[in-house]
Amino acid sequence: MCVLYALAFKLIVIHEFNMLRRVSYQVGFFDGDKHARDEVPDHAAWTVLNSLIGTSTLRVIMSVLLTYNGNGPSTISWKWLPLEIGLYGIILDFWFYWYHRLMHDVPSLWQHHRTHHLTKHPNPLLTLYADHEQEFMDILGIPFLSWASLRLMGLPMGFFDWWICHQYVVFAEVAGHSGLRVHAIPPSTADWLLKLVGAELIIEDHDLHHRYGWKHSFNYGKQTRLWDKIFGTCRTRIETTVENVDYKNTVPFPLF
Repeated sequence: MCVLYALAFKLIVIHEFNMLRRVSYQVGFFDGDKHARDEVPDHAAWTVLNSLIGTSTLRVIMSVLLTYNGNGPSTISWKWLPLEIGLYGIILDFWFYWYHRLMHDVPSLWQHHRTHHLTKHPNPLLTLYADHEQEFMDILGIPFLSWASLRLMGLPMGFFDWWICHQYVVFAEVAGHSGLRVHAIPPSTADWLLKLVGAELIIEDHDLHHRYGWKHSFNYGKQTRLWDKIFGTCRTRIETTVENVDYKNTVPFPLF
């Protein structure tokens, strides 16, 4: 069972890579008139591949060990799932915000994050370009803290609920490193609330974090801008300002 869901995870991520590449032919990239998107360094090709395998496999293994009930029926909590999806991204982003910010601000932690920042114009594969210490927190540590937080809040967060939440999060993680020149926000059942308070994340936010950030940075969130707004670390957008966005002509993200 674990192998089946890990394989499904991999296929979903690979499909997103292909979909983002196809959309890029239509919309181009942020800062594209000045710099092409960075490629995966030759020496890091196997590292990136192993990170993809690790993300899709280890997150599923953790979900199985913590939530799968082999002695009874495992079902989706349809009553709670919409709330879980919305809260999971927000709570995960709280833990990620502080972990990410400390990695920038504390010199002894920065050494484990600087590899990820060697790319100033990342492509989706470089989502996974990082040192092992960062990989551990990204793949297991932050998702575990997020799941535990929702469980403490009284939400079911069973195996299938958590697996679905993983898909929302990984979609945002990969798309956030695509640099697509489009006003797109991570899908979530809490989108309406984040828009209401001006805390929705768009692709340019994390692109600016890579382009101009180094030891001290901004735009630390990767699912929302909520915690950046609260703690004063938002950076002004350059290309996707309100007057620049064409809200009438939308860009379809193909399923196939």
